[in-house]
Amino acid sequence: MRDVTVKDRAGDLRAAIDRVGYYPTVVAEAVESAVAGESVLSFVIHHEPTFDRDEVRRHVTVLVLTTSRLLVAHTDEHPPDDLLPAPYASTTTEAVPLTRIGSVSVTRMVANPAGDPASSGGDGVAEAVLTVGWGAVQRVDIEPAGCPDPECEADHGYSGVLTAEDFAVRISSSAEGAEAVDALLDFARALSAATARPGP
Repeated sequence: MRDVTVKDRAGDLRAAIDRVGYYPTVVAEAVESAVAGESVLSFVIHHEPTFDRDEVRRHVTVLVLTTSRLLVAHTDEHPPDDLLPAPYASTTTEAVPLTRIGSVSVTRMVANPAGDPASSGGDGVAEAVLTVGWGAVQRVDIEPAGCPDPECEADHGYSGVLTAEDFAVRISSSAEGAEAVDALLDFARALSAATARPGP
């Protein structure tokens, strides 16, 4: 049942998927199935071509924020293989409850930070990276531990950093345009607000 207390942007989402033009029916059906009737609060779409030898393969990621979940949908196109004799597209969706999201990280690259922000378009952000962690994938960076004594030859074992990095998307104004960067930042703000936990 849809939440009538918030503006449902499901129609805007479908229109944006159609504008991208990358198998819109396939993508929309998968996303709408994952939304499962919830209100769409915010979304962002990232269309990214990849190069496979002499062929271009396309990939689209759709992020959707609903009233209770973050939905991540990936659609890829594939050449014929042993399973299917014709080219095909595959779509994978994942629904993550907002209560499971542990981190929302945003990296902004600002061109000419000492200059006029308007000269580089919008608020001056030339590129943005959104990284979301919910504990499904964690990356460990390990290095030998040391101590401040330069003469010390003891084995101090290893130290490491554990980073939750389930999903990351990077959008550049030079490739996708300033509006795409703004859309990612708007989505990041909405996701951060939706996952904010009240203090004790």
